Amino acid sequence: MDTYLVTTPFGRRPMTLAMLTGQSTAHSELSHSVDKWKLYRALCEARSRLGISDRTLALLNALLSFYPKTEISAETGLVVFPSNQQLSLRANGMAEQTIRRHLALLVDAGLIARKDSANGKRYSRRHQNGDLREAFGFSLAPLLSRSSEIETLAREVVADRLQLQEVRESLTICRRDVAKLLAMATAEGAAGTWDEHYGTFREIIDGIPRNAAVSQIADAYSKLRDLRDLIIKALEAWKNTQKPSGNPCQNERHIQKSESESSLDSERSSHMKTNDEKPDRPATSKIPTLPNSLTLVLATCPSISDYAARCEIRDWRDLTSAANVVGRMFGISPSAYEAACATMGPVPAAVAISCILERSETIRSPGGYLRHLTQQAKVGKFSSSQMLMGVVKSRKTARTAEPHL
Repeated sequence: MDTYLVTTPFGRRPMTLAMLTGQSTAHSELSHSVDKWKLYRALCEARSRLGISDRTLALLNALLSFYPKTEISAETGLVVFPSNQQLSLRANGMAEQTIRRHLALLVDAGLIARKDSANGKRYSRRHQNGDLREAFGFSLAPLLSRSSEIETLAREVVADRLQLQEVRESLTICRRDVAKLLAMATAEGAAGTWDEHYGTFREIIDGIPRNAAVSQIADAYSKLRDLRDLIIKALEAWKNTQKPSGNPCQNERHIQKSESESSLDSERSSHMKTNDEKPDRPATSKIPTLPNSLTLVLATCPSISDYAARCEIRDWRDLTSAANVVGRMFGISPSAYEAACATMGPVPAAVAISCILERSETIRSPGGYLRHLTQQAKVGKFSSSQMLMGVVKSRKTARTAEPHL
């Protein structure tokens, strides 16, 4: 058995306070044992707290693989002594200079300790019966000594991650509530400072860093929740001032266009504008290609209905209004949206926004993507029908890639 002692490094390497601390820590009670792979998984969870990288952990994984037992215990020895060449083979071909650097990082982090021989070589001496008498290499005593601390850190990291997930979910729900309430207020023509509320909404959302901490997200959620309460109170006050007879849902004054009429009118207006501008020439390919049915758009992009007034899209006008709300929610600049409407037409631009919403998980910059589609439309390469078919194809591909349980 090896006896753990405070040792100094071989050669020109100086003795450091981290080495002394690591070796001194290992003098604590080591009567317990721990599963090395469970401890390693805890290290992976707590690596941010310990200041080590995934590459350093990969080398520690290789070191642990040289430990002969699953349970790390002082009774079976705590020193592993592989050569750098052997470590490289088990660390996916890591270069020797990289191995040396990450070994030093493990020592500085207080996870392993050096136990150098007189000539700096790593080896072991055994009794005549084959039992280990003494070994020189890297001691896992600090790792065993800090096992409880590491497991506690891992539990804290997991708890923080769960808390972050819960706060993010609450923020997402509150963000959706505010966006839809503002969309409803605008569509219904309710009295209120909705533009001011929208500016506050964008200021809160845009102020969240990309890698925000729990406290930053919680602060943004608190502000959004206050804004939501303010909007609800304003809507309640407006609703109480309305007479029942003035509610279009309680009478038949609302004239609803069918989707075929809306589509036909949209296409007819496009042809009329083109023919008025150039009466001697037929309609060119610059006229946007529109889907034949609003039903097809809503079946392919059902999420757009969530942003319409009363969550219902009855004609192309409702679709363009909902697309305008989504564009503002995505942070698409008014100039980019107006350019898309001017180049494609309001309805094809709304279809494009609907498709972007369906594929929002894979599109990093909705504004940049809409500008790209606008450029494509300028040269006659944009088709809203093809874009809808692309959404259908990507959805089928995602379903095919899902594992079958």
